[in-house]
Amino acid sequence: MGLFPLPPLAVRKMKCFSRYLPYLFRPPGAVLSSSCHAEADIISTVEFNHTGELLATGDKGGRVVIFQREQESKNQPHRRGEYNVYSTFQSHEPEFDYLKSLEIEEKINKIRWLPQQNAAYFLLSTNDKTVKLWKVSERDKRPEGYNLKDEDGRLRDPSMITMLRVPVLRPMDLMVEATPRRVFANAHTYHINSISVNSDYETYMSADDLRINLWNFEITNQSFNIVDIKPANMEELTEVITAAEFHPHHCNTFVYSSSKGTIRLCDMRTSALCDRHAKFFEEPEDPSNRSFFSEIISSISDVKFSHSGRYIMTRDYLTVKVWDLNMENRPIETYQVHDYLRSKLCSLYENDCIFDKFECVWNGSDSVIMTGSYNNFFRMFDRNTKRDVTLEASRENSKPRAILKPRKVCVGGKRRKDEISVDSLDFSKKILHTAWHPTENIIAVAATNNLYIFQDKVN
Repeated sequence: MGLFPLPPLAVRKMKCFSRYLPYLFRPPGAVLSSSCHAEADIISTVEFNHTGELLATGDKGGRVVIFQREQESKNQPHRRGEYNVYSTFQSHEPEFDYLKSLEIEEKINKIRWLPQQNAAYFLLSTNDKTVKLWKVSERDKRPEGYNLKDEDGRLRDPSMITMLRVPVLRPMDLMVEATPRRVFANAHTYHINSISVNSDYETYMSADDLRINLWNFEITNQSFNIVDIKPANMEELTEVITAAEFHPHHCNTFVYSSSKGTIRLCDMRTSALCDRHAKFFEEPEDPSNRSFFSEIISSISDVKFSHSGRYIMTRDYLTVKVWDLNMENRPIETYQVHDYLRSKLCSLYENDCIFDKFECVWNGSDSVIMTGSYNNFFRMFDRNTKRDVTLEASRENSKPRAILKPRKVCVGGKRRKDEISVDSLDFSKKILHTAWHPTENIIAVAATNNLYIFQDKVN
């Protein structure tokens, strides 16, 4: 089987969607230097829908690109479908807050899918201030034969109408339309960092640095504030909210993480304002590891419930931790993502990389964890065998039908042929955003302005 249920990763189904030619798969011979990408093309979020048939990405230019998985071929029934561009639309535009004299970026911070209820798809997308509910639907017929309009849509002279026509639907080329159905605005003073759909599918929450708001999908002009950690005097501010998520099964339960490395679990049945948490997860700090950078690297950048709802996974700068909801005093598992960077924290602080916010994801069975690193490396940890692997998302190393080879970082001493020195790592190449198919071993990895899709080896 290999190291995991997933590796060895075969790139037989790998595609790299480059943002140099917007939304088109570009052949390897047409790749430009990664240093010349446009800022607007950098991918800022990646998310599979609940079935895994669709994959959405958002970028710093406010665009959402949806990829659809092709149906299995009748000639090759065992061959799994590839992902190709399905729809592209501009979700957010740059705005200006005249009251505060602040520019509001169009960058998409998060995308969350709603479960499919009919032929259309619905997703939430957010920038720093505004959440939008989008409907993505297909149209392959168009009405013709109006009485009061001609074929170009212009109004006809009523005096020229001599007979009554019954409009009919004519086949047309398939068109995928994205339309905004709801706009949830003017509720956040600070930048939105998280959105999460509740398991009741009637509400969702949006979190910024100091507050978490609860919304109903049908009501856009008001939200309910469920967490507010803003102190009366802002000089007394000691921590901010970094991520928040609803429990996958219990609609009354949610968690949020903080820049102090703590996680709070709240129960909305206890009180309307959840300033008092139901559970508080924090690991005591090891005094021997205390340094100037301790508070910075302990800040949690992502928090995710397991699919079962029993565990919470958190990502800080150097580690991924798994917490049991029944044990608050310490995590049950801790995985070192790139501990070799501990000696580089000073230079990482100077170039601001120490403030990078890495995300983490579970596989469908909660048995494997994936998260990103630098040099376009991403890490996988098998919770059962306690084994791990480092892989690289690179156009140079990813040829069709090739198997991704594990990479190793050399800290000191003699460097082997297949190893890379820690001093040679490229910190401008980083994998912050990843996604895992809900049921299959298919992963999506965003490396700056390229989207890589890998799947496990197919015999």
